[in-house]
Amino acid sequence: MQLRSALLAAAMVALPLAAQAQPVTGLYVAGGVGVNFMQQEDVTTSGGPLSSSGQLKSRVGPTGVVSLGWGFGNGLRAEVEANYVANKFNSASGFNNITNAGGWEQKFGGMVNGFYDFNGLSPWIVPFVGLGVGYEATSLHGGTAYATTGGTVSVTNDTKGSFGYQAMLGAAFPIPAAPGLSFTAEYRFMGLAGDRTYSGIASVGHVSAPVSVKFNDEFNHAILIGFRYAFGVTPPPPPAPMAAPAPAPARSYLVFFDWDKATLTARAQQIIREAADNSTKVQYTRIEVNGYTDTSGTPQYNQGLSVRRAQAVAGELVRDGVPKNAIAIQGFGETHLLVPTGPGVREPQNRRVEIIIR
Repeated sequence: MQLRSALLAAAMVALPLAAQAQPVTGLYVAGGVGVNFMQQEDVTTSGGPLSSSGQLKSRVGPTGVVSLGWGFGNGLRAEVEANYVANKFNSASGFNNITNAGGWEQKFGGMVNGFYDFNGLSPWIVPFVGLGVGYEATSLHGGTAYATTGGTVSVTNDTKGSFGYQAMLGAAFPIPAAPGLSFTAEYRFMGLAGDRTYSGIASVGHVSAPVSVKFNDEFNHAILIGFRYAFGVTPPPPPAPMAAPAPAPARSYLVFFDWDKATLTARAQQIIREAADNSTKVQYTRIEVNGYTDTSGTPQYNQGLSVRRAQAVAGELVRDGVPKNAIAIQGFGETHLLVPTGPGVREPQNRRVEIIIR
């Protein structure tokens, strides 16, 4: 019984959780923040005294995204997204005499994404994959490369646009207390296609000359956590209350008497003993002993006779081991006839006591 109760309780908890993991249907909003890592970026400077090619390295930076989407109810989702990515340059390699760099690169963009949610795998987690394409504006701020000879290459603050693409892999964790709301965690890979060329100034000593600085394809890796909220999700209905077990049916025994008698026959004693024995095998709340008579006497006499008969049966039950305080005695006289008759009729089946174990 304890195992059954535990399983039922677990099911009652799991049902609302499972309801939260259904496919997204209709409008939703989402957002997330996290960190990103930009791979070494190939850069070429030309037109000045420090012309060369190499790679710029950057530090881990912040990233964020907000989106508005629509779920089709079959696991597929489509959304539009606005994103932000930032990284600070901190070193360089491969250039002639250039080993250090500074400045910021920030990306602002928009993407159109498609996702597929793997619903049904678990009520607590919904994995998803996605692809996106869009446009990213890349801004350089204070970009400077430092040569070991004391020269510098300073890039003019400017913004260039590029075609962007991305791939996403993550999971949503439905929050049972808030229908439609899920916690999300995901990995994103974003790439920028094509070259971006900025103007700049190369300075060595007192000599300065204009240069062009070309950035090639760029790749970012990001980890984000956030939330997604689907509108119009109604809470699951409460589990149906468990039906109370039906009370055990009452058991009854009939003890018959001779005319105008309240003494017990051998057969009557056998029936009473059987009732007493069976009362120990069931959980009862009370034992009723109800006496009756036929209509062959006055109503007043019959009332008293029915009580005496009930008392005789109750006394025998006590002698057979039934606690006295568990027995309720009542006489009904010539009312409640088992066999309907007119007045003054000696009917054996109406001269009875009924033992009811409830």
